[in-house]
Amino acid sequence: MRYGARARRWRLAAEDALYGPGGFYLRPEGPAGHFRTSVHASPLFAAAVARLLTATAERLGTKDVALVDIGAGRGELLTGILAALPAGLAVRPYAVERAPRPAGLDPRIEWCDEPPAGVGGLVFANEWLDNVPVDIAETGDDGTVRYVLVRPDGTEEPGEPVTGPDAEWLARWWPSAGPGSRAEIGRPRDEAWAAAVATVERGLAVAVDYAHVRDARPPFGTLTGFRAGREVPPVPDGSCDLTAHVALDACALPGAVLLGQREALRGLGVDGARPPLSLAATDPAGYVRALAAAGEAAELTARGGLGDFGWLIQPVGVEPPDLGGAGSPPRADPRGDRLRDCRP
Repeated sequence: MRYGARARRWRLAAEDALYGPGGFYLRPEGPAGHFRTSVHASPLFAAAVARLLTATAERLGTKDVALVDIGAGRGELLTGILAALPAGLAVRPYAVERAPRPAGLDPRIEWCDEPPAGVGGLVFANEWLDNVPVDIAETGDDGTVRYVLVRPDGTEEPGEPVTGPDAEWLARWWPSAGPGSRAEIGRPRDEAWAAAVATVERGLAVAVDYAHVRDARPPFGTLTGFRAGREVPPVPDGSCDLTAHVALDACALPGAVLLGQREALRGLGVDGARPPLSLAATDPAGYVRALAAAGEAAELTARGGLGDFGWLIQPVGVEPPDLGGAGSPPRADPRGDRLRDCRP
């Protein structure tokens, strides 16, 4: 698909390529047709989110809560959470997604293109912010920071100098590393996350994503493409995913907790510990099941893998959950995680 031949800023080009007519994320196969997320790696992830929702309900003092999944794909995470919930907890599930509602989805799930307002419960955004398009900036040999323009075939050229709010954002959150360095201007993601948090009346908003922090920004950025489980050049023609890691520290609002997935999931009971060998003698089938679960948990929490994802936890009107304190911050560049996490 082509959206004209002229060069334009990456943010607009990516918006059309991902979400325009026939865009990548509107295809029938959905994201799962091209890469696995933690949701697809193991049902333990959905079960952990179900425990987080249950804990949120307890903090709210209610048995009736809302659950909003932003960037819901085809409803895989919500389906898993509903299957893992304890009896007695009434949940109103919402899937926020631009693609049409898939056939056969649990009728309890309300499909919408915008998050509902006045949420009492949990807003969860797994790998959503990395697909909120951003502009790319590059520092020239003369030290001028300019927008990068891109054509539908992926070729780039320098644009006008970055000024105004975008320049202010870069100065605060991603200062230039010198000529040739690149940055992804995360201001649209900050705004998108603030809008998502604003829908919560009381409860938690959680974003989980590829992430980096100010002291360890990658000097050449992270923009890349994915198609059918393989990393490919980022070409904004609708043929591939376009993704860039998230400056989660810039998105964070006052009171937020930022930690790695390894710490977050361990705090929610996913630790990857092997079952005792003695279980093999007393309950062989149970041992095999426990060993398989331990393997899945280890994948979700692995260093250098999915465990390096960042979790941004934003409490609204409640105390933040105790998931092991600040833990380890997101690693600077877990790009390889997605390669290891892709379908073959």
